[in-house]
Amino acid sequence: MRILHLIQRYWPARGGAESHLGELSARLAAEGHQVTVATTNALDFELFWDRRSRRVVGAKETYNDVRILRFPVRHLPGSSLTYAGVRRFLWLLSMARPVPVGVLFRLARFTPWVPDLERWLVTTDEPFDLVAGMTICFEPLIEMGLRFARRRGLPFVSYPLTHLGAGSRPGTDALSRFYTMRHQVALVRDSDAAVVQTPAEGTFYASLGISLARLVVGGPGVAPAEVLGGDRARFRQRHNLQGPVVVSLSAMSYDKGTIHLVQAVRRLWREGRQVDLVLAGAVLAPFQHYLSTLPEADARRLKVLGPVDDAEKRDMLAAADIFAMPSRTDSFGIVYLEAWLYRLPVIAARTWGVSDVVSDGEDGLLVPFGDVPALAQVLNRLLDHPVEQAALGSRGEQKVYRQYTWEHRYAPVRDLYARLIGSGR
Repeated sequence: MRILHLIQRYWPARGGAESHLGELSARLAAEGHQVTVATTNALDFELFWDRRSRRVVGAKETYNDVRILRFPVRHLPGSSLTYAGVRRFLWLLSMARPVPVGVLFRLARFTPWVPDLERWLVTTDEPFDLVAGMTICFEPLIEMGLRFARRRGLPFVSYPLTHLGAGSRPGTDALSRFYTMRHQVALVRDSDAAVVQTPAEGTFYASLGISLARLVVGGPGVAPAEVLGGDRARFRQRHNLQGPVVVSLSAMSYDKGTIHLVQAVRRLWREGRQVDLVLAGAVLAPFQHYLSTLPEADARRLKVLGPVDDAEKRDMLAAADIFAMPSRTDSFGIVYLEAWLYRLPVIAARTWGVSDVVSDGEDGLLVPFGDVPALAQVLNRLLDHPVEQAALGSRGEQKVYRQYTWEHRYAPVRDLYARLIGSGR
């Protein structure tokens, strides 16, 4: 099979979607299929709206036998607020039903704006058998891929990775509406198949009239051999950690629940609880500003590592007692699987999609997003009950080996590709 994948960022950029598509692409290539990934040159997520952020150098390279083509991100005139303004205007137009979907697509093409990729898709004569695009909140790239596939008469697969939020129904809270706009849903509807992360995501799209026959639950997995092997003592010594350790691994932001986690741990400190909080991942500007407002004594107690490499991540998970990422902007949460491989109990926000992954009281604990007292309460509960900690983590580990290794998750997607190519869609 000759496969073209499109995604907003790719290796060496780090993130859940990047990891997911990277593993699928590498496994396909290892089986002898020709895989090309067309992406942007963004290393930092913020490059899409902030031209000062870091870029990946080099337009072409091969990694894990996957050919990578990188196209530069362009920026509209004005400040970085322009990007956010266009996204909000899109949301308003999406709710205005008389506005055609085509108008939304024309405006969305600037967020992110990658004209060289669009030009390549129009002019290339390279042969492909199937095209797939990942991440619905970067819909310009998916829309480019869908148009390319239709011109060529090729099957197109979408991976929406829809953030369905924490509302009373999927896709109804204020944030998730930025991932479920009319033109975004139209892309999923027009795909020959959509690979959804969880049953909740599949049910959401089925409720919008998309045939169940075109929805495949094929969320990400983990490769235990690549995750395990961390050194608990080494990490604790390096960072001077003496007591219980809570860790979080994500881009640090309000929507990822990082601020709420810090607030909850500060409550525990005021109660005299001896616990360390270790935060790893990209430090986004709003969170950096939040850190600058903390009392100096609290700021010094936090262990803010920033982005970490794989070796440091393994050591960090080995050193932890509890993993917490109470996010409302995750469609799945690969890091929960990685934490379970170290038999850690996980704390997550009660959101659509994540609730399909983390079973409350079985292998982790769910709290309402943004509820700092509830978050502090479950942290205290786990710290006071090591037997419960161990039981939750052990059941999480069993769940990973039972259904979330790549040996379970890869084959259905590969077979979907083969069926679509063999049937001519």
